Amino acid sequence: MNADRLPPVAPEVTATLVEDLSPRLRKRLDAAVTKLGSRPTHRDGDTVTISVDDETELRLHAQGGVVATADAITCGCLLAPACVHRAAAACAAPTAEPVPEPADGPGQAVPAPPAATDPDPDPGSSPEVASPVQRAAADALWSAGAAVLEAGVDGAGAVTQSALLRAAHTARLRHLPRAAGAALSVVTLLRAARAGDPSYRTADLVTALAELLGTARRVGTASGAELAGVRGRARRPYSPDGSVRLYGLFTEPVVTDSGHGGVRTWVAGTDGRLFTVGDVAPGGAGRALGVADRAVRLGDSALTHRELGRAGLAVSGATVSPDGRLGAGKGVKAVTARGAAWTEPPLVALWEAPPSEQAARALRSTSRYADPDGGGTDLLFLDVELLGAVRESGGTCLLARCAGAGAAVRLTAADDDPALAHRDNLMLLATAPGTRLRIIGRLVPAHHPRLTLLACSHPTGEGTVDLGLDRLRRADLPDPAAPVHTAPSHPEGSGTHSPLYLLERRVEQAVSAGRAALGMLGDVTAETRRVRRAGLPTAAGLLNALCASAAQRDRDLFGRLLPADTDGFAAFWLAAARYTAAVAESLCAAAWEPEPEREGPDPDPAPSVPGQGPGRTATATAQ
Repeated sequence: MNADRLPPVAPEVTATLVEDLSPRLRKRLDAAVTKLGSRPTHRDGDTVTISVDDETELRLHAQGGVVATADAITCGCLLAPACVHRAAAACAAPTAEPVPEPADGPGQAVPAPPAATDPDPDPGSSPEVASPVQRAAADALWSAGAAVLEAGVDGAGAVTQSALLRAAHTARLRHLPRAAGAALSVVTLLRAARAGDPSYRTADLVTALAELLGTARRVGTASGAELAGVRGRARRPYSPDGSVRLYGLFTEPVVTDSGHGGVRTWVAGTDGRLFTVGDVAPGGAGRALGVADRAVRLGDSALTHRELGRAGLAVSGATVSPDGRLGAGKGVKAVTARGAAWTEPPLVALWEAPPSEQAARALRSTSRYADPDGGGTDLLFLDVELLGAVRESGGTCLLARCAGAGAAVRLTAADDDPALAHRDNLMLLATAPGTRLRIIGRLVPAHHPRLTLLACSHPTGEGTVDLGLDRLRRADLPDPAAPVHTAPSHPEGSGTHSPLYLLERRVEQAVSAGRAALGMLGDVTAETRRVRRAGLPTAAGLLNALCASAAQRDRDLFGRLLPADTDGFAAFWLAAARYTAAVAESLCAAAWEPEPEREGPDPDPAPSVPGQGPGRTATATAQ
């Protein structure tokens, strides 16, 4: 049985079914989930049937596509409804996301008032601080997250996950959607890790768990505008923006791990602000390719997404979310207008900002723990000269020289799905070293300049290419033989020589193997001394405190071990995770700083980009 074939189950349903199990059945739950995963399934409309054995069937009724109540999961075994099969099915199925906002209207602009069912609402408390029930919900999330950190991936089974789901459901009822969403992300990543999903990365779980713990901790201390950001929003708010003139930039396909597919079209206003118009729904890469040629759902415009990426719109009554998404309410009116080339105002101004400033702006919006409503964009607009393919441990990428960057920029495919054109286009461009292009890419935080390539000017100088949708041909490129550059084992600015990785490794080790794994390390004086000698005293102190907290176990008067201080260990781990993330972002920003100017004439000035007007001087050297 593939978990993707099961309908999503609401978090509170999974938590209820697990909580109703007897202690004996809870011990068997993880084995039941594994066993159920090998059984065949059959879908008939909104009902999915799992054959538990030759005589017993388990049914999940997903009215509206989601299993919303515990009664919607039924089992035909003799122990039902108190059997382990119902809880196992809920744990094996994907976790249902919150109900999304309607696509045809703006979302709620202000946080919802406290629920009428909240006990002890305390009407005299200030709205600028969290209510007692919100602090209690945040404490429950902290405890559930600390339990995950205590157990590690291998120990965080279905029971631990159900506790986190229950805390997430309570937090959502108490109007803490940001923390609840982080908890659901942790559960999803835990399941992927335990299932051996090849797309799982420990760094993603570190980020999600640190976001959960950090947000839960801040609920009780934040106030005013900070508290609003910590709470988050259940629905994306849209605010009126009057009349705007928009110019298309490009269209990118969107394929998510949750099985959704579609496109996102980027447009710019006359003042340089970036906006997006999207169409994403359950599907996959096939839906993304099909939606690209459908009409944009914005006013009366008949443009498709592909056409909008190269044309323009005049919009009246526009509504915009903090992250730049354009609303499609009934009051929005839009008509087709003339677009602009990337070399014409107002779009040309996007390429005039220095790469270091663009990278710093992108880092503010893509920070692992940035405010979701903070706005900003992670796109960079650069003029580059292609240098050829470069081999890395994770595959092959395209090396390019960019004026104003601290080192050569590495360009990677935004998506490796063979149905999309990203990978094929990147490999084809790698065969044309010396080609100068104007590109749009998404910043990848790393210790060296790195982007995922999204769009570029056509190599012939005529028009632009959406690299996820349009396919380049060899006839579009120059014909020189392509050299293959071998990536140096320690790229300049990569931070490979920095001992910070010693702290990063312990942070990830705690997530993978739990607190006990760090407690058995013993003396880490040599590691802390090495980190301190590199000029990182804070990292050395955090490494020592983290390992000491993991090993600390007190005893009572009779010599018996007392329970470990999970809260103290979680606090030290959170501080270490946030510190390493902040240092990594600082190294990324430094990598984009321009190289010091050399004395004497530039031996290799960069000519203009074909069809794009005068280009910049390329001062960065290829690695």
